Amino acid sequence: MTLLSSNEWDAFLNSTANAHVLQTAAWGELKSAFGWQPQRILSGQTGAQILFRHVAGFSVAYLPKGPLGPDWPSLWPEVDRLCRQKRAIVLKVEPDCWDFEPLDAPARLPGFRADGIPVQPRRTLVVSLQGPESAWLERMKQKTRYNIRLAERKEITVRPTSDVDGFYALMQTTGLRDGFGVHSLDYYRRAYDLFHPRGLAELLLAEFEGRPLAALMVFALGKRAWYFYGASNDQERNRMPTYLLQFQAMRWAAARGCTEYDLWGVPDEDEDVLEAGFEQRSDDLWGVYRFKRGFGGVLRRAAPTYEKVYNPLLYALYRRWAARRGE
Repeated sequence: MTLLSSNEWDAFLNSTANAHVLQTAAWGELKSAFGWQPQRILSGQTGAQILFRHVAGFSVAYLPKGPLGPDWPSLWPEVDRLCRQKRAIVLKVEPDCWDFEPLDAPARLPGFRADGIPVQPRRTLVVSLQGPESAWLERMKQKTRYNIRLAERKEITVRPTSDVDGFYALMQTTGLRDGFGVHSLDYYRRAYDLFHPRGLAELLLAEFEGRPLAALMVFALGKRAWYFYGASNDQERNRMPTYLLQFQAMRWAAARGCTEYDLWGVPDEDEDVLEAGFEQRSDDLWGVYRFKRGFGGVLRRAAPTYEKVYNPLLYALYRRWAARRGE
């Protein structure tokens, strides 16, 4: 079993085409400050960063958006050994592919079941950044194009910032207004401190006359970018700052060579259901779908969450607990 340091792991990632940001050493370091232990394992040219959360002498293992490399079957015996060393109840694997892509799960994921409770949102909208900006705008809904231009006319400005405390204040306002939980201030500080110096993230702030209105943290690796965290207050909303903010995040991603911008998280429903219901619903992710749909993204659904059970009795208890928590 070959376990890699964070530097060795990132060197491996640099040799791997189009890895997901959730497989970076920085993501493992972020999670290590909040109850998870990252382990980075390599077998030949195939590897995985696995996160372990220890509970009452046992653990739950989670492999987000991996493995990486061509030979998954050669990796699993090493992963099994590591999971048993960590007294894992279950290993959850969320492959980095869409549900319409050929995965050949029986061969690549032997011994796994495909009915795990998802950790990451399964459904998302992916915006193409190919072509000139005029092509991006053409793919957007007319109202979204209008709101981006309106924000520019209404003197909204967007700039990079390192003010994580200000970002957190906006996140708290958004969480209270829209009824969802937010991470701690320390979480966002660590995310910024880990990803920004590596050139993998930017914190963008939308302002009017020097007053903060909205902010987001965008991440990028290889040809892909992800919008994970965003917030706004209740001031000057008629100036549409969030629309220009997203457009500037897309510009930032494109300048780094990204060709896709993942808006990360909409209700897990087919497009006809989403389009029929978004004007009537605002619960859960429905409110953000109303906003995100305008940017011209293509609806995508991730592959299922696969699980390999090591302790069936404790797994049954874990499954009931996770279902109550939505994990």
